[in-house]
Amino acid sequence: MAAYVVEELQDVTLDIAGPEGRLAGHDLMSPFVWTEGKTFRLLVRVLNNPLGPTDPTGVIWGGDSDDGVMFRMRHVPAIVPGPNPDDAGGCEDPTVVRGEGGNYLVFYTGVDAARSQGSLLVAKGPELTELHEQRVMLKAPQGEGNIKEATLAQGSDGQFRLFYEYAKDGASRIGMAVGQSAEGPWTVVDDPFPVREDAWDNWHLSTGPIVQEDGRDPVMFYNGATVDARWRIGWVSFAPDFSHVTGRGVEPILMPPPAKVRDATDIAFAASCVVMGENIWLYYSLEDKILRRARVRYYT
Repeated sequence: MAAYVVEELQDVTLDIAGPEGRLAGHDLMSPFVWTEGKTFRLLVRVLNNPLGPTDPTGVIWGGDSDDGVMFRMRHVPAIVPGPNPDDAGGCEDPTVVRGEGGNYLVFYTGVDAARSQGSLLVAKGPELTELHEQRVMLKAPQGEGNIKEATLAQGSDGQFRLFYEYAKDGASRIGMAVGQSAEGPWTVVDDPFPVREDAWDNWHLSTGPIVQEDGRDPVMFYNGATVDARWRIGWVSFAPDFSHVTGRGVEPILMPPPAKVRDATDIAFAASCVVMGENIWLYYSLEDKILRRARVRYYT
């Protein structure tokens, strides 16, 4: 049976960091990292700590790195809340795709001004500081929760899959939509996999990054949790055309270390992957405030 094994952990820091590698006075979440040539690029959700009643739930900042560990942050954010009413309350969970003509497509969660609903939005532009054409890709009916945390992949059949988190019956689930291009239009289909009643992912599920390599089934490093929201990171693999699941780890591959304070959030949450040779560098957040990456190897 296939296995994905964590073999090394590293702290990820920003050049405007404070104690313990964090932005002073801010929490860091959803680190989306990719490479362009020899340069690592980053988009990350940044929010105030503590979060005030009028503070946005997130602003998306960008940075660059030579080693994938220390990032030099840009002087201005990539995406800020508003004036679109669908993201006036905050911008969260960035995912980057290079579209036609070399444009960046940044999928992100937009939170409305009342902080009552999150929708899946996309911004488009030639540079991370020149994003425009912001529009809603998927939105739940009023009062039916959130759609967020986009992950995109193209199947062997040529069609694109858009995975996303949505709310159902007081829990998070992973949904899937199919489209002819990375920009849609999207048709929602059946959920790709369910919770497991007697496992560590028996209540909540949320999307994580997908790795596609020649000779192996596509694998998603997804996020799962119990009813008390103790989030862990596991893996699930799919047929090349994403028609069905071909494998799923029994236990999580990443768990939070023991908390330093009693009120710390018990969360490890996967956001992105960079493949380098036989190594998969999985970028994730801890306690909704600390950034790390794990070196993951595939074994059979």
